[in-house]
Amino acid sequence: MQWRERAACLHVDPDLFFPISSSGPTLRQIDEAKAVCGRCPVAERCLDWAVRMGRVDGIWGGTTESERRAMRVAMP
Repeated sequence: MQWRERAACLHVDPDLFFPISSSGPTLRQIDEAKAVCGRCPVAERCLDWAVRMGRVDGIWGGTTESERRAMRVAMP
């Protein structure tokens, strides 16, 4: 996973990427985490890894666990 060494989140507080819920004030936290992913040069690799791993908590590649679950269901 050498791509992680180039990730925009490398020097960001990891707690940002692990919200405790998916509603209320936590939505702001999710948006902030996704903004970091939005400027990340390896976001695609990160998302690919998270989708392949299956159930992975947190924000990876700019997606939440429920968003990735929906992506896996939609995959042929």
